Amino acid sequence: MKKFIIIPLLFIAITASSQQLPMLKISDNGHYLQQADGAPFFYQGDTAWELFHRLDREEAEMYLKNRAAKGYNVIQAVALAELDGIGTPNAYGHLPLIDRNPARPAVKEGEQNDYWDHVDYIVKRCNELGMYMGLLPTWGQWWMNDVIFNKQNAEEYGRWIAERYKDYNIIWILGGDRNPSKKEHQDVIRAMARGIRSVDKTSLITIHPSGRFNISQYFHHDTWLDFNSRQSGHVHNYKVNQAIYDNYNLTPAKPILEIEPLYEDHPLDFKPDEYGHSISWDVRRAMYWSVFYGSAGITYGHHSIWQMYDKQEGRKPINRPLMAWHEALDQPAAGQTIYLRRLIESRPFFSRTPAPDFIVTDDIKSSVPGAGRYRFMATMDADGSYAMVYAPIGRTFSVKGSMLKAKTLTAWWYCPRTGKAEKIGTIENSDRLTFTPPMPGEATDWVLVLDDATKRYPAPGKTKRR
Repeated sequence: MKKFIIIPLLFIAITASSQQLPMLKISDNGHYLQQADGAPFFYQGDTAWELFHRLDREEAEMYLKNRAAKGYNVIQAVALAELDGIGTPNAYGHLPLIDRNPARPAVKEGEQNDYWDHVDYIVKRCNELGMYMGLLPTWGQWWMNDVIFNKQNAEEYGRWIAERYKDYNIIWILGGDRNPSKKEHQDVIRAMARGIRSVDKTSLITIHPSGRFNISQYFHHDTWLDFNSRQSGHVHNYKVNQAIYDNYNLTPAKPILEIEPLYEDHPLDFKPDEYGHSISWDVRRAMYWSVFYGSAGITYGHHSIWQMYDKQEGRKPINRPLMAWHEALDQPAAGQTIYLRRLIESRPFFSRTPAPDFIVTDDIKSSVPGAGRYRFMATMDADGSYAMVYAPIGRTFSVKGSMLKAKTLTAWWYCPRTGKAEKIGTIENSDRLTFTPPMPGEATDWVLVLDDATKRYPAPGKTKRR
């Protein structure tokens, strides 16, 4: 009897949460994302490239619930996946295409009996749990390396996949870790975008480039491209993140999104024997650098999760994953990503700008603002009502108080590791203000938050809704 009662209640709970998520659009100033009603949307994504291809429904459910509980609002996954997603069947023995032809998706009548039924299930559950699906129609190798796409079938496939998912909450992510440097590749991407946009008039579209590249250099002026994306790649120094700032300053303004920064537990610079594997501090640095430089959000990734690696399943490891994907779900940085989102949401959202000049350059500038792994970075309100400085290490630094308009400031330390704020106190503003983070040393990063005291902002990381 108890089992009989639980099942209907679970069904009711799922049905009640199946409401449509708000439509997403570009903010009026062109730099950020927002919901249709004007509410800010900070993109907090997770990389699950092989989600459709390798996980069964029970595993997908476990993964999605874990990410929803951690505050993620976008899940990035690939329909025609990287790891032989064309030739190796999914968890139920199904392939996505007939004869490797994108114009012939392998669909059958009924439910739960083809590849796309499984994709349907996961996309629906993702939406039901309050997350948008960042859907990659294909990985880049299928239009660049093991080529199955041309202009004609790319447009046909774009129309077909858009027709199938236009009623879901989708962010379309074209490309797939390749740079379309040749015209023939650009033509394929434009054809796929044309096919999607002919059916889906409202969902946002971007492109996922390969490491250390911005997609803006190829498509910035294409009207169908709603926002640019950047992959800083799996490196552990600051320099590659500077390009976010360059994109932020492009005309016309479009949001720039860091869509793939350094993954947790990934071989640093792809050289594990030289540099080892990343830790949460490496991941946090990359995220804060990107967002403070103007990214409209961030995408977390774990090296085991993107490939859904599991030794017990006999899956070939790619670049030395350290654990099974399900063991990686609760790695430290996976749960710390929400603290960055909460910090940004706790202050005026749309007027935030990169502020590299806010930090006073030390006599030895490699100390402050720093270089390599130790770069300090700042962001602030265009109206001068607040500023934030990311300090990756416990080193004394100074800022230009003259860039803030307030006479009196409320100062805080915010911890990226715990999401907790510690009030420094109320201070008089001056041309130059000097601060020392609460803990000296390495891998103890902090954010200094300076507020116009008259604004009475909540503690960093807190909003009226929390």
